[in-house]
Amino acid sequence: MSRPSLLQRATNVIKDQTDPHTITMNLGRLIRVVPRNRNIEASLILFVLGLYAFELAQVQLSTIAKITPELLAYWWPIALLALVMHVVLRFKASEADSLMLPIGLALNTLGISEIYRLDIANTLTGGQAQFGSKQVIWSCIAIAMAILVIWLVPSHLFLRRYVYISMIVGVALLISPMLPLIGLKINGAQLWISIAGLTFQPGELAKIALTIFFAGYLVTHRESLAAVGRKVLGLRLPQARDLGPILLIWLASLMVLVLQRDLGTSLLYFGLFLVMIYVATSRSIYAFVGLGIFATGAFLASRLLDYVGGRFDAWLNPFSDLHYNAQVNSSYQLVQGLFAMAHGGIWGTGLGGGMPQIVPVAESDFIISSLGEELGLIGLFAIFGLYLLLVSRGLRIAFNHTDDFSKLLAVGLSFVIALQTFIVVGGVMRVVPLTGLTTPFLAAGGSSLLANWIIIGLLLRISDSLKSQPQQVVVE
Repeated sequence: MSRPSLLQRATNVIKDQTDPHTITMNLGRLIRVVPRNRNIEASLILFVLGLYAFELAQVQLSTIAKITPELLAYWWPIALLALVMHVVLRFKASEADSLMLPIGLALNTLGISEIYRLDIANTLTGGQAQFGSKQVIWSCIAIAMAILVIWLVPSHLFLRRYVYISMIVGVALLISPMLPLIGLKINGAQLWISIAGLTFQPGELAKIALTIFFAGYLVTHRESLAAVGRKVLGLRLPQARDLGPILLIWLASLMVLVLQRDLGTSLLYFGLFLVMIYVATSRSIYAFVGLGIFATGAFLASRLLDYVGGRFDAWLNPFSDLHYNAQVNSSYQLVQGLFAMAHGGIWGTGLGGGMPQIVPVAESDFIISSLGEELGLIGLFAIFGLYLLLVSRGLRIAFNHTDDFSKLLAVGLSFVIALQTFIVVGGVMRVVPLTGLTTPFLAAGGSSLLANWIIIGLLLRISDSLKSQPQQVVVE
């Protein structure tokens, strides 16, 4: 027998009552309002779009002292796609998290505004605008890809059937920059591929594929990794056949460090593996051993690899003349970024009021220093708060999920954003050595935007599977 609808249940309760006041009271108790996630999301999206228009207007008024139609060219494509994604969520994922889309949109649009500001500074000094319009185009492509993920993926659980395919794809993406003809070296690091003039960083998509692999593999082999194996010095070690695929990924991350000269990506993959295996097995030994291996590897790399050693020297002694004026692994960029943030102080110079263009690669690697100068310490705290809220929503999805694969996948995707943000921001602020990673959603770069918006789409799909339990009807 089919379950009676909510309207039928309400009708059965009140059908014998004729007093309008009684009918209103009973209907109020019976009919539960549909979760207002999407309405909250719509309000936040409109607020973010209004803030985006204000940012663009502030940039134009501060730099060229007038508002031009170019503002609309930067504003309306992002606004249109954001609203389309909201409508798709209403129909395809009505129970999805209500904050992730507005947060991602706020960070993305703030990055576009600052990159547009840097482009104007370049044009005023006789240069060319290079990154602003490209960032808008890549943002539209990335948001459209997130829409396709939500529209075409009915359930994220189907990804569990492609665990080893994800591993193969991830490793292939990692090593693709080393292939002849398509591999491309920029600033000493071989992280890009170039096909038909289009430059792309495949490592950004590799982190998604490897997260899917880790989630599926660790769910299947969790028990054997946690409890099966021989004891050595009182510690139970897993069997070699269970560690085989994981060791392959570990070797691939080392290959990235040694052959591609990319410290940041190698650290990102290693940290992702460490966190996910700890969450899956709940064995602290993996965390301690992993941190020990990382510390040993970092020390050896700083002594054996000139590239890593130079980064460490520039990090530890950035203000020395030797490193500041060095031709390779110079600390000039780091010091200029620190001076820029110091110039901004607590309140900042305002969008368009600083000189962020003085810092090399201010639109990508050092966009945090650009924003720190013009928005100040208060603005950076607001940006970091958005990142913390975004990651916490992802972890909330993971911890509230009953399915182990969904739990691990959400943890991995959330931690990728958290760790990448920490590595980049820590490098700019001299907490850790500088790396070649990009700040999620903020920095110029199409591959980074594409990967991070796909992560948003997957997290929204996972959160939609957390269906709320029907409440019992109580009639007084």
